[in-house]
Amino acid sequence: MTLTSPPAGRRERNKQAKLERIIAAASELFADRGVDEVTTQQIADAADIGTGTLFLYARTKGELLMLVQNAHYARALEEGRSAAEATSGAAAGVLALVAPIVECNRVQIENGRTYLREMLFGDAGEPHHAEALRIVAETEQSLTALMASRADLSEEEAEVLARVISSVLFVTMAAAASPDTGVSDILTAVRAQVEAILGR
Repeated sequence: MTLTSPPAGRRERNKQAKLERIIAAASELFADRGVDEVTTQQIADAADIGTGTLFLYARTKGELLMLVQNAHYARALEEGRSAAEATSGAAAGVLALVAPIVECNRVQIENGRTYLREMLFGDAGEPHHAEALRIVAETEQSLTALMASRADLSEEEAEVLARVISSVLFVTMAAAASPDTGVSDILTAVRAQVEAILGR
């Protein structure tokens, strides 16, 4: 006997449709103008909802940015995992895994830096913040598995190094405020630190 989920009711479909409109509107406005230049009223207008409704989905502009960016970062992590599988060696695998994350972070530089700031200092009780931390944890799990299998490390050693590399990645991205600093510059800096960490 196969169990299937019942179709979503009208209320749930309406909520999902509003969420999709909010994400689309915020994504476009943030990409065009940057998070600091966009108001919640502009997002609500573009999504064709009231501001009160908007705040049911995200209470602050920072949470709206996290809502939008979390989806991009989750896709970037999946791309990185696939790319890492096509490499050999621990350092090459790490760089392949994190490269799409760096690219995602640099699409709109101030948005990327604001996202990292919100992730570190935002309200941990907010659901979009929790989702961002879940993506970070998944990234660290992927780094752990990669290094345990390729760098002759125990699971515990690989887990510690994964956290170190994750920290290196986020600090390097957050510090790169200049638009002249490209993805390749950040990856070069990360590569040097990863190779030093791995001793190769």
